[in-house]
Amino acid sequence: MSRKRSRLLSLLPFTALKWCGSIEFRKVRKASLDPAGSQESTLRKILRYGRDTEFGRIHGFSHILEAGDRAELYRRYRESVPASDYEYFRHYVNRMKEGTPDVLFKGKPVMYATTSGSTGEPKWIPVSRRYLKKVYRRMNRCWIYEWQRLRPGVYSGKILSVVGKTVEGRTADGTAIGSVSGFTLSKVPRVFSNIYSAPSAVFGIRDYTARNYAIMRIGIEQDITLLVTPNPSTLLELQHNVNDWLDEYITDIENGTLTDKVDIPGDIRAELLKGLSPNPGRAEELRQLRKKHSMLVPRHFWPNLKILCTWKCGNTQIYVDKIRHGFPKDILHQEMGYFSSECRAGLVLDDSDETVLFPHLHFYEFRKADQADNPDAKFLTLDELVPGERYCPFVTTFSGLYRYNMNDIVEASAPLFGTTPRIHMVQKVNGIVTITGEKLYESQFIDCVNRASRETGLGLNYFTAYANLKESRYDWYFEFSDESVNQKRAEDFSEVVDAFLKETNIEYAAKRDSNRLKAPATFRLQKQSFDSFKEAILSRTRRDPSRFKPNVLAQNEERHDIISQFILKSGLKRKNRK
Repeated sequence: MSRKRSRLLSLLPFTALKWCGSIEFRKVRKASLDPAGSQESTLRKILRYGRDTEFGRIHGFSHILEAGDRAELYRRYRESVPASDYEYFRHYVNRMKEGTPDVLFKGKPVMYATTSGSTGEPKWIPVSRRYLKKVYRRMNRCWIYEWQRLRPGVYSGKILSVVGKTVEGRTADGTAIGSVSGFTLSKVPRVFSNIYSAPSAVFGIRDYTARNYAIMRIGIEQDITLLVTPNPSTLLELQHNVNDWLDEYITDIENGTLTDKVDIPGDIRAELLKGLSPNPGRAEELRQLRKKHSMLVPRHFWPNLKILCTWKCGNTQIYVDKIRHGFPKDILHQEMGYFSSECRAGLVLDDSDETVLFPHLHFYEFRKADQADNPDAKFLTLDELVPGERYCPFVTTFSGLYRYNMNDIVEASAPLFGTTPRIHMVQKVNGIVTITGEKLYESQFIDCVNRASRETGLGLNYFTAYANLKESRYDWYFEFSDESVNQKRAEDFSEVVDAFLKETNIEYAAKRDSNRLKAPATFRLQKQSFDSFKEAILSRTRRDPSRFKPNVLAQNEERHDIISQFILKSGLKRKNRK
């Protein structure tokens, strides 16, 4: 069989998936033309799905479903089920982890996703079979369809999808714990597997240097046309791996090997080696690229890359700025959309950065962001959102989360999808920090630092800020692109940021002008401080680097102490607060 014919046959399954995706796209379009009706129907379906469970009986789902109209349905639901965060569900989840069926939804979870919790104990997010098959996979089909529509030929090469570990552990009853994306990638049918750059086994490598080596040693040999990873900081890690290990890549590609200089478990190494063979032609291409460029970046070794899909919203924009110039100029850098371990709330379905919600798959409620702390604030439905307004979302899903507080601030936006506003992530609710009542938003700080950078011409590689409650001030940390910036220039830069914040936040201005909030302290950071900071955090938490999400503005004593370790020795010293 010719190579061309083989390639065409390999694309047939994707042609079928794109056809299925077009059907899913039409469904979300239809649901978005009538968000009120779609949301009522969806809530009834979710309540019927959970009616005969422990949670459903305790919270009167049968009674709620007897409501004769939409208004009565919502009234009963809100009276019977409190809007709450994860801690309200924890004891139910603990029972599920022990093996008890029919607790939050019928049967047992297919898997659990884990994410950080406000109490320090991780959140265990149960994933139902229905959620995985009828929600997550249907949304994936929609994605596949849209990528092809936006960039024809996107599947002409390989897909590099960087996901979390498929299995990080198991519960007492043997249910897998891991990432939903990793789990679904591991279940991809064999007919689709050859379109992916590397087998899912690569994401089971525990040593992250070795994992990144394996990903890039395989990926850099191939023609990658679609690159998907939620956190853009992952791309920085992969780029560092290229810089550090390029010679080893070339040797391995030439010989069809996998260096023993990195710690890859034997069973995974054996599986990866099955797909490798000598490729001296590609090895020579990489040698020539290395001679031509002082440092290789994706536009050099993946010139046909058509779509890059990552988060670009909130504080991830800082890392996007670090990577954007390394990719082909005509690439579509698509925002991944608003989702989390708890709920894949929607997708970006065009070349904008706005998330389309799926009214027929989840039930959404919202509180206005400025009423987030008001327990009596009115809850709004999807059809009541106003573009330009900010809200705190609450979700009800087919995976047993009911009126779950996402602890996020999103902004409704236009253009409408159907008759439904889109949304985009602004920041986590915990991105709001207050020392003396000023309620400083992370987004405000980021915007003002960026304005100051443009105003002064001083570029930044990284910046962050922490509340210093003892001194009643903010400690600001800057890694300037120009290493010659001295402490005086750094403090002058801080004065510009401070002035912009006073213009932006009237409460901040009032507290600063009254001296209740002291002037911020300025600290210059060492070169590559973000990488050092991230490594220090991960060495303590042992978490997947792709799920590392530091706040740019925070109140966190432990992380504050860690970042202070990377202050330039010639700069201002921060006293230990212990």
